[in-house]
Amino acid sequence: MQLVLFDCDGTLVDSAGVIHATMAQTFQAFDRVPPSLEETKSIIGLTLDIAIARLTGEPHVDDRALAMTAHYKAIYADVRAAGLSEQPFAGIAALMQTLARRPDLVIGAVTGKSRRGLDMIRTAHGFDFRVSRTADDCLSKPHPAMVTECCAEAGFAPGDTLVIGDAIYDMQMAKSAGATAIGVSWGYAPTSALLAAGADHIVETPDDILALLETAHA
Repeated sequence: MQLVLFDCDGTLVDSAGVIHATMAQTFQAFDRVPPSLEETKSIIGLTLDIAIARLTGEPHVDDRALAMTAHYKAIYADVRAAGLSEQPFAGIAALMQTLARRPDLVIGAVTGKSRRGLDMIRTAHGFDFRVSRTADDCLSKPHPAMVTECCAEAGFAPGDTLVIGDAIYDMQMAKSAGATAIGVSWGYAPTSALLAAGADHIVETPDDILALLETAHA
């Protein structure tokens, strides 16, 4: 048996468009210069308050970052409803359906999204997560709590756990928890950065994840 924990944004779904649009509107509402798309992509995976603080150049979350965080959350659903909803990357829907049918695997999610945000994704795309941790539950990545708490709830040791993500924070979180770190090439960080952050493997397609799981059971 293995526990397989997926990051969400940039790994399962392409959400950069809606995140960036919401971030840009938030910055404009506070008379700040909006970040570029690449700057927005660089903070995807962090909890929202820390992400906004980094984009504003602050070393810590201050009152302005908290106010901007609240504004972002208040407008996110409307921005999403305007036609910028997240879509699964090619091959992800089939992968998740295949994994859900395997009795030797437990599938979970570890994400910097809010619980509400993750529930939107689950409902929209039918992803079946047996265990999950969000920004509402744990300290921000790269702290290992999301992984270790999922392991404890599901009854797995971190050594029997794979963490699959597209951000350096995912790789750092996995290694800090003692889990195997799998980086995906189709997300928002270059594979060189994922390897530098400790990725044990890089996968080029969702089918490569299946191949890795087969190798692990061989």
